[in-house]
Amino acid sequence: MSMAEYKGKVKNIQDTPFGYTMSIIGGKWKMVIIYLLAENESIRFNELKRQIGAITYRTLSAQLKELETDGLVHREEFPQIPPKVVYSLTPKAKSLLPVLESLCEWGVENQ
Repeated sequence: MSMAEYKGKVKNIQDTPFGYTMSIIGGKWKMVIIYLLAENESIRFNELKRQIGAITYRTLSAQLKELETDGLVHREEFPQIPPKVVYSLTPKAKSLLPVLESLCEWGVENQ
């Protein structure tokens, strides 16, 4: 169903597929995190933090937890000392990559 078909049928944009999608990838950091995970296959928390740069540890942790809850990020913990945790994209997140690539192409064309 297109956005036009939803017009007048819902009272809240969050109730539409567009609203759902934006709730999953919206915000300042989620698309950046998804992009870096796509580039790196799997990555440790501190390396992800280094690659992003301007994000706080608390914010990165919260964003990763939200992405994990939404089924876009897989967190794998290895039982060793010191503990090792790596993050990667789920198949659900990988299905979103063409959409993100299209957004990037639009940015290149219109910047």
